[in-house]
Amino acid sequence: RIVWGLEKGGRPTSEFPSHFLNHSVRKEATGGACRVIYHAHPANLIAMTYILPLTARDFTRALWKSATEFPGGVGVVPWMVPGGSDIALATSQLMKEYDAAVWAHHGLFASGPDFDTTFGLMHTIEKAAQIYILALSAGQGRILQTIEDDDLRAIAKDFGVTLREEFLD
Repeated sequence: RIVWGLEKGGRPTSEFPSHFLNHSVRKEATGGACRVIYHAHPANLIAMTYILPLTARDFTRALWKSATEFPGGVGVVPWMVPGGSDIALATSQLMKEYDAAVWAHHGLFASGPDFDTTFGLMHTIEKAAQIYILALSAGQGRILQTIEDDDLRAIAKDFGVTLREEFLD
């Protein structure tokens, strides 16, 4: 049913297939706990897609070493034309195991139990991306100090969360 908008010939976003499919996937993957899908275009995260290999491991490691508040990491979808079924399906495969998926050169999908939590996840990922980009820029392409893998493990232990060990050295 129409609750708001879409009157007088209005149509859903061209990315509706991705939103709808990923909402369904996250709800199933979390036993109904994740009920929100949020998509935005965070500039610093998008910038990272131009300089890092487009893998979940590379992105997660770079982001974790800037901010550690999302232990599940992020999935990464390579460049695809937004709005179609191909990108919706590729994203849905990642959303089976990640709370967030980066769309190369485009944006980020995040999921959570409510909008505040989901917005917080998106904001934290973008903040980590901003720190990474600023440090890389200020260091002229070199980062001299960072949070090491054993430090990440210690944080996870203290906060009682599980990291993706396959993303650590």
